[in-house]
Amino acid sequence: MLLDGIKPQAVQGPAATESELFKEMKTRIHRRLIDSIDLAKMDLMRNNEMVSQIRGVIENLIVGEGVPLNQMERDRLVLEIQHETFGLGPLEPLLADDQISDILVNDSSNVYIEKGGKLQKTEVCFRDNAHLMQIIERIVSKIGRRIDESSPYVDARLPDGSRVNAIIPPLALNGPVLSIRRFGLEPLVMRDLIKLQALDQRMAELLEAAVQTRLNILISGGTGTGKTTLLNVLSAFIPGGERLITIEDSAELNLKQEHVVRLETRPPNLEGRGEVTSRDLLKNALRMRPDRIIIGEVRGGEALDLLQAMNTGHDGSLSTVHANTTRDALSRMETMVLMAGLDLPERAIKEQMASALDLVVQLVRFSDGTRKVVKLSEITGMEGNTIVMHDIIVFLQKGIDRQGNVIGEFRATGVRPRFAERFKLYGFELPAIMFEN
Repeated sequence: MLLDGIKPQAVQGPAATESELFKEMKTRIHRRLIDSIDLAKMDLMRNNEMVSQIRGVIENLIVGEGVPLNQMERDRLVLEIQHETFGLGPLEPLLADDQISDILVNDSSNVYIEKGGKLQKTEVCFRDNAHLMQIIERIVSKIGRRIDESSPYVDARLPDGSRVNAIIPPLALNGPVLSIRRFGLEPLVMRDLIKLQALDQRMAELLEAAVQTRLNILISGGTGTGKTTLLNVLSAFIPGGERLITIEDSAELNLKQEHVVRLETRPPNLEGRGEVTSRDLLKNALRMRPDRIIIGEVRGGEALDLLQAMNTGHDGSLSTVHANTTRDALSRMETMVLMAGLDLPERAIKEQMASALDLVVQLVRFSDGTRKVVKLSEITGMEGNTIVMHDIIVFLQKGIDRQGNVIGEFRATGVRPRFAERFKLYGFELPAIMFEN
């Protein structure tokens, strides 16, 4: 038995409100539960047996408290104590909601979520900052990491693949801060994006053809615009017979192909050693015979190595970059190439970019929470010292309706892309009317 000699304990102290009494009782029962269960025996049990035993223990502890509770209150108390013991405490109900994409804990009493593309405050709270710190430590310990004053921030992953970032005092002034970026259990596919009006059928067909004909694609956008989601969607069009290597800071991509090698960077240890960067992994990936290289996000000197890989037989590669426009994306790439530490002439960098990149996809998150592909731009070469880029299909916003929803339409610019001829060689016949304004 997990229960080991528990004696009733009456409620003590001054009168308290119902909410405070409930919290105090939950804390008390949780503490006594931890003292009473045999962790060694729990490890040997099946999950359903363990839950049944724990529920019995908690029921006995509730009776021992001597506080009258109806069945709904009893069930709620049992569930919350189970969350405290084996899960992530107050965050468990939020994690159970598939409609929530981001969970943002600013401190123990301020928890926000993103739902339907919009941020909203919740009534969820922790007992105090120490309680929040316990949950953070539980997350990072499961992946063999630590967080303390000597290492006050950390990136981690939940079992469902959600990306977690935590930062604590002294860097966070108001207490521990926790951010959870979630991904759906079932990854979106292109028809989902069309249904959500993130793009139209023409864009979908063009992007599918671009991936299958091995164009090099750069996905650009701000934070939370859906760059990784779109990268996942596009990767589904890669033929199954190719060898893919993915490089990410925190593994988020969920490729369905069979022949995939996943690589993840590593931060430095407490002594500042052992760091493995995206550039290190990219250099190593080139020795692993990849057909395509997919980088979750370019943010440093690996931009130079990626461009060189695209120019030397690894066409069809995909990556994302933080930028507000397609032209800004190229400027950022140029800046990141310089971060590689090589004194390259400006024109040489731009020629590398013009030769390597074929298509830039720009994403935007609008005020109503919707995310859209607002521009597909083809890179066609150089004119003087400028990279020439032509918009093919764009989203034109016309306004906002009374409900705050963005009104607009996807429209072709009338420019027929040069890579349309490449599409023909691969058997993709896109109608000319597709590009007409």
